Amino acid sequence: MLFDQISNDIKEAMKAKDKVRLETLRNVKKVFLEAKTAPGANDTLTDETALKLIQKLAKQGRDAAEIYQTQGREDLAADELAQVTVLEGYMPKQLAPEELEQALREIIASVGASGPQDMGRVMGTATKQLAGKAEGRAISAKVKELLAQ
Repeated sequence: MLFDQISNDIKEAMKAKDKVRLETLRNVKKVFLEAKTAPGANDTLTDETALKLIQKLAKQGRDAAEIYQTQGREDLAADELAQVTVLEGYMPKQLAPEELEQALREIIASVGASGPQDMGRVMGTATKQLAGKAEGRAISAKVKELLAQ
């Protein structure tokens, strides 16, 4: 289970004195605990939900790094990106651009999409099938491009 793996990895990071990894994983565990104790969670956290939380944290880190870079704060951007790298270690491998395009072409064919008016149908299927394998922003941009052809 992902929750248990994070807990064990915190111990390993402490032993290795890896401050970035330790700080990142403690933050992840905090988010996991909040999700477990949320109303309706029944003190459980599925791996699927845990993975979504990790992906959300990684996206927030990338967005923060981007903001820091536009403000000329490379030091803070580097810190955020280092944490994102730790988080990515727990996420499934991301699809390469050509793999993403191939998967989206198959989805477009399967839902019978023929133009930009079908964007919603394609995105609904694509975001479910490609969850964790590609960012929503990348999926959306590629779907727009493919449907405009």
